[in-house]
Amino acid sequence: MKKGNIKHKVRGAYLTSLVSISMVLLLLGIVGWMILGASFLSIYVKENICFSLIMKNDIREADIKQYQKTLDAKSFIKATEYITKDEAANSLQNELGEDFISTLGYNPLSATLNVYLTAAYAHPDSISKVENIFLTENEIVEEVAYQHNLLGLINDNVNKISIILLVFSVALFIISLALINNTVRLMIFSKRFIINSMKLVGAKRGFIRKPFLISGALQGLFSSLIAIGILSAIFYFTNKHLGEVVSLIDPIIIISLYAILIIIGILLTSVSTYFSINKYLKLKTSNLYY
Repeated sequence: MKKGNIKHKVRGAYLTSLVSISMVLLLLGIVGWMILGASFLSIYVKENICFSLIMKNDIREADIKQYQKTLDAKSFIKATEYITKDEAANSLQNELGEDFISTLGYNPLSATLNVYLTAAYAHPDSISKVENIFLTENEIVEEVAYQHNLLGLINDNVNKISIILLVFSVALFIISLALINNTVRLMIFSKRFIINSMKLVGAKRGFIRKPFLISGALQGLFSSLIAIGILSAIFYFTNKHLGEVVSLIDPIIIISLYAILIIIGILLTSVSTYFSINKYLKLKTSNLYY
């Protein structure tokens, strides 16, 4: 009966530590997902800021298309879109709900090239240089139009969010390290008499450590797999409501996040197990009760 109770308590302690480590790793995974989501969302927003290159009225369409090909070849350009004068007029008429061309007697709008930059160049320092390139490298561009305030606001908010997430993730990692370490120490503490018995029969330290290190590594692996399973469920349900945001994250990046969680789980439990065992390997039998 007593042996059954002991086994039950050991299994209960193991499951408790397994769940505890899983929850800690789950929190790390959620923070990692938030960081990835914020990063990819920032890239998406930056690469969808439109820079309208307004062309001079006397420029031929062939020249504009040739310039478009030149822009498409540049490393800092993600995409371009050519809007003819007629297309611009039709779009404006649909917005206004009236035929302003009939009223004016002519089309006052100019052809434009809508340009989208890569995220790396979509910040104030680079924008001024890129804008200067648009205006000076080719004489067909009359004006460059874009939302200056929106661009500055996006960059300011991205920087603030990045700092907050970085501080939060570092703090959470330190807390997670302490929690996992304490959980493993409690597990090893419950087996201190077994460790001492192995010492008394002359077992070498390496021999004593081995089963505990394997058990610790497996515990880290199982905990990380549980965390990944819950995280995947969260991804699935989040994708139903915020599909556009979740879809921005590259699946390979998500797999990499899962791999990192497995490595962290195995590494932290193994290291904590190693140092906890060493403590009891050095401890005298008389001190095991304190």
